[in-house]
Amino acid sequence: MALIAGAAAMPLLSSAVAHPPTIVNEAGRKLIGEEVAAFRRDVAAAIKAKDKKRLERMYSPQFVHTHATGKVDGKEARIAALLKGEPTIESAPVNDLVFRIPNDWVGIATGVSNLKASDGKTYAYRWTATYVREGQGWHVAASHATQLHEIKP
Repeated sequence: MALIAGAAAMPLLSSAVAHPPTIVNEAGRKLIGEEVAAFRRDVAAAIKAKDKKRLERMYSPQFVHTHATGKVDGKEARIAALLKGEPTIESAPVNDLVFRIPNDWVGIATGVSNLKASDGKTYAYRWTATYVREGQGWHVAASHATQLHEIKP
């Protein structure tokens, strides 16, 4: 019985590892980093336009965002927050923006953004957003924010 179940799972396993990510050289990292940066700008434009359908295509079905408070949102809750105009790392101006490209399927962006919190004060948040290539396009897979210090006026 275990052999049959194992044999049945083999097509799924083999398709998952059939095309492993490519380790890219520095020139490849630069090009992929530019793709991810352009995608991040496209996400911001979709937020500004309040384009729900486009955002739904841009966020991975398994997307998760972890707030500085520890609260976790899935794709639907995050898109709802974006459309309501809540302050978010996706739409805020960013300092210290860095893209890391470990392979041709993943892009990791880190930065610091100043956002107004629920207490009405503005804080600096260090954040990470992870982008994955699915098919020929990029998707936001995960993000998180850590509250740093209050920004005094």
